[in-house]
Amino acid sequence: MMSTTVPPRASALSHYPDVSVRASAKEIQSLDVHCKKFISLSPFCILSTATSDAAPDLTPRGGLPGFVFIEDDNTLMIPDRPGNNRLDNLGNLAKNPNVALLFMIPGVNETLRVRGTGSIMTDADLCAKFTENNAAPRSVLKITVTCAFLHCAKAFMRSNLWSPDAIIDRAELPSMGKMLKDQMQSDAPHETQSEMEARYLQSL
Repeated sequence: MMSTTVPPRASALSHYPDVSVRASAKEIQSLDVHCKKFISLSPFCILSTATSDAAPDLTPRGGLPGFVFIEDDNTLMIPDRPGNNRLDNLGNLAKNPNVALLFMIPGVNETLRVRGTGSIMTDADLCAKFTENNAAPRSVLKITVTCAFLHCAKAFMRSNLWSPDAIIDRAELPSMGKMLKDQMQSDAPHETQSEMEARYLQSL
């Protein structure tokens, strides 16, 4: 079991009270039955990586519940589905293997945090096992889990995130196409939101 001894805090954090025993002791080093159940129900997670000089980045990952495959108590597999091919996070992982995940389940205010190391698997037979919509992923991210713990509900309770009353009208924001047109200072006509979403549906 992990020690509950807490190292001294940096001076900038010294005005915070000590972490509770419960908050410190809840961290485990492998996926137990509760972690596995949480991951199996999750259709969405945030993947966090860092460059070789520790500049952070993160990206959303999603699919049907169980899209992150549980290989064993310390191994997760995430097929890389079609995206924009920037490959920011995969590029980071090729240089810095440290990775973190934040799993969410709609309607559940708690989240699951996982840390570990990642490796990019491109073996054709392995990728074929994760074929979806008649297309195999170009790679599979294998994550060796070194730490996992449940995160409390406070942030989701404060934000009221899953409440229907919290849903805003999409028209409150410009379309993605309009925002990109402005940011790129393009003179080309911008793609409407409905056009963009229809295009995305062809390459999920």
